[in-house]
Amino acid sequence: MDKIRKGDEIVVIAGKDKGKRGTIITRVDAEHVVVEGLNRAKKHVKPNPVKGVVGGVVAKDMPLHVSNVSLYNPATKKADRVGFKQLEDGTKVRVFRSSGEVVGA
Repeated sequence: MDKIRKGDEIVVIAGKDKGKRGTIITRVDAEHVVVEGLNRAKKHVKPNPVKGVVGGVVAKDMPLHVSNVSLYNPATKKADRVGFKQLEDGTKVRVFRSSGEVVGA
């Protein structure tokens, strides 16, 4: 079970986009995530009429390491650490470390 998942709202805690919030689009691998609108890089693309690609400069979201992002807690309106807790019925859930409340509930 991952502490940070696709669709989570996160806060960047280190790097050039420090303090910005966004939503996770994809997980590249176990340690990298792509966040919507953050860590953008300009990429020069050649035109390819066969594939229907128009050439030019395109902004692309690049991966961030999971150690540089933290889950956003809407109750405190800050970044928060995530832990795990076993409920009475045996299910494992993510909880905010500061308050102990279940993530997404």
